[in-house]
Amino acid sequence: MTKTLNLTEKLKQYFGFDTFKGDQEAIIRNLLDGNDSFVLMPTGGGKSLCYQLPSLIMDGVAVVISPLIALMKNQVDVINGISEENGVAHYINSSLNKAAIAQVMEDIRSGKTKLLYVAPESLIKPDNVEFLKSVKISFYAIDEAHCISEWGHDFRPEYRNIRPMINCIGQAPVIALTATATDKVRTDIKKSLGILDAKEFKSSFNRANLYYEVRPKTNDVDKELIKFIKKNEGKSGIVYCLSRKKVEELSAILQANNIKAAAYHAGLDNIPRSQTQDDFLMERIDVIVATIAFGMGIDKPDVRFVVHYDIPKSLEGYYQETGRAGRDGGEGYCLAFYSYKDIQKLEKFMEGKPVAEQDIGRQLLKETAAYAESSVCRRKMLLHYFGEEYHKENCGNCDNCNRPAEKIEAQKALEIVLRTIIALKENFRQEYVIDVVTGNATDDVVSHRHDQLEVFGEGEEERPKIWNPVIRQALISGYIKKNIENYGILKITDKGKEFIEHPHSFMIVEDADFDNVDYDGASEGKASALDEDLYRILKTLRSKVAKRHNLPPYVIFQDVSLEQMATMY
Repeated sequence: MTKTLNLTEKLKQYFGFDTFKGDQEAIIRNLLDGNDSFVLMPTGGGKSLCYQLPSLIMDGVAVVISPLIALMKNQVDVINGISEENGVAHYINSSLNKAAIAQVMEDIRSGKTKLLYVAPESLIKPDNVEFLKSVKISFYAIDEAHCISEWGHDFRPEYRNIRPMINCIGQAPVIALTATATDKVRTDIKKSLGILDAKEFKSSFNRANLYYEVRPKTNDVDKELIKFIKKNEGKSGIVYCLSRKKVEELSAILQANNIKAAAYHAGLDNIPRSQTQDDFLMERIDVIVATIAFGMGIDKPDVRFVVHYDIPKSLEGYYQETGRAGRDGGEGYCLAFYSYKDIQKLEKFMEGKPVAEQDIGRQLLKETAAYAESSVCRRKMLLHYFGEEYHKENCGNCDNCNRPAEKIEAQKALEIVLRTIIALKENFRQEYVIDVVTGNATDDVVSHRHDQLEVFGEGEEERPKIWNPVIRQALISGYIKKNIENYGILKITDKGKEFIEHPHSFMIVEDADFDNVDYDGASEGKASALDEDLYRILKTLRSKVAKRHNLPPYVIFQDVSLEQMATMY
């Protein structure tokens, strides 16, 4: 079927685009051929089109399982907006009354509806299951599929019920989509959905236009944040905090400093929350101070900065949140404030949770701390976390590459680490390996009798601070790896075995000292040869036109177009 079908014509007909992006066409053809698919595509890569277009082409209704009501509403409005008749897309969730649900079911029965969005909680309701059994399902799309995994940054137990529900409703191809997933999370998703043979489509995680920076979180953090936002006056930005209380306090501080800001979190009523979202899209306010409740499915391409006031709980969460900057390919500044006290605070919050959950939470926090403290290229570290290699030594677009740390020789230290991992039968995590290497006879080490090993204390003469960076950079260089099934346990690769046989130079950078860093040299956005005055005039004109048509300004012209006009005349 798909060989003869001209998908580019269909793309033009329904969405007005001339060409597909990246793997979109291959993903759609795989789905049309009746195969399961696993799609890993970063924010802004065009994931939703991968299920929206085939749903309009295929017989029956596609069931899209999505976690957020705001996200569903946004996507349903988009699809109904491009089609000539209303009702091509619908959603069923807790915000609808019985009469509205009856209307949705009627539209599906009549064949008018091609795309049905449901929350996982709505999918398992007996009435909905019985109804869906009675209609033809073209395929199931599981959006934000990382929610299935306890190792994902937004785990939802309801997602674990999806496969049993599909078995109950009726078989059809499954497409799972996510913007962030490590190897561990990918394995989890495919197992839980019963799609181990699904064809994988993995796009690059590298967002070259995003600038990554981590600054120490000092007592003057509020002043520093205000100074940063004032330097980026008139630009749209998001500031993420971990607690609702901090969101309220910080938005009040920004407002008191004449910054057009508003608070957004799940504890607010729907009406003020929707109003804040609209004000941000229409550029009536510049900055949203939010918990992570804000951002999923917010299709604003010109967010110019994302600030993490508090360090997030996982690198997956951090990557997804920073990914909301610069979706139009223009400037995107990602600034995080880091203090080890925040990590300790988050660890304290975990107390009282089940032991397995605490263990996962601590492992994820360690990855975040490693990212923040390391002097290695931030892009290289992030991409490695998601299983992608970055071959450049210097990305030129992060704080660590713009202010490179001095390299030191660590050949001997790496040899000791590799020999220790082998002596421990590749069965322990980083902290335990370091205890053995440094001769730290903890109760755990003594009970395993590892204080009697030949390698015990072999690294005592080295500086204690060297071991974490040696292990992290050995992971990035491929000498060791972390076990996927039992996450965090260190294993030696063939490259690592080769190193033991034939040792050679291994240069590393030590971790940043967060008590003693000069941040005056930070790049505050890339300079370009544009006429700043003309750019301001064009932005003002764009705002007037947008207001007149009651549309978000980026719909009139994206920032990138204005920059080109002000550069090329």
